[in-house]
Amino acid sequence: MPFVPSKDGTRIGYSVTGTGPVIVLVDGALCYRTSGPMGPISAQLKDRFTVVTYDRRGRGESGDTKPYDPQREIEDLGAVIDANGGTAALFAISSGVVLALATADATPEKISKMVLYEAPLLTDDSRHADPAYAATMYALVDRGDTVGAVKHFLGAGVGVPRYAMFMMGLFGLFRKLASIGATLAYDTRIIMPYWTNSPPPKTAWAHATMPILAIGGGKSDPWMQNAQVNIAKALPNATHKTLPGQNHMVSAAAIAPMIKAFAA
Repeated sequence: MPFVPSKDGTRIGYSVTGTGPVIVLVDGALCYRTSGPMGPISAQLKDRFTVVTYDRRGRGESGDTKPYDPQREIEDLGAVIDANGGTAALFAISSGVVLALATADATPEKISKMVLYEAPLLTDDSRHADPAYAATMYALVDRGDTVGAVKHFLGAGVGVPRYAMFMMGLFGLFRKLASIGATLAYDTRIIMPYWTNSPPPKTAWAHATMPILAIGGGKSDPWMQNAQVNIAKALPNATHKTLPGQNHMVSAAAIAPMIKAFAA
């Protein structure tokens, strides 16, 4: 599998499949090339696109030069785009949406179109976060308790019920995810500026003027659906759609036709 050096020298691993215009897939928290939704989504898109998947820093085969700063992840994504022709469409999911938007705002010339699925932003009063969420996450990661970080993310962040958390522990899922648990602090840094219970301002991504489709799942909680509406309203050239029958764990077969229709 190829690698590309980011601006700070960190090696970023990526994969390429399919033929057609280039689209780069941007993962959310705890996901990377071999673990998460992008493998199945890539398989659905490769008949129409040259599909690029990559490991965000600290995950899979990518490096993790310290200290972390969200700007480094913008540079990572830019390096992956440059290694694959210099211009690409993006599909991003969950916290990866905010990374994609930040990259589009910083380097709009690199990105032709974007399809965004369910950024977990708090943009109204339909959900309020634990005010200590971020501080607790940073403390857990700082002391090397990556199992604790995963539990904190899934419990206090995602809202996984206690019985489900118990079963995940029995099956060893926390230990499996702990290898990239430290990157949850990175996703927290990226997301926290938008946990304001207010819509993002129109200045948030003012330079992201390319066509953008923001999608929410029809079975997702109201706060999540509302966030996608508010993201679209904040962008200069965005459309919002709802994908019926889907929640945050979106089906590749369900989302792929929307990506193809918009980004091709």
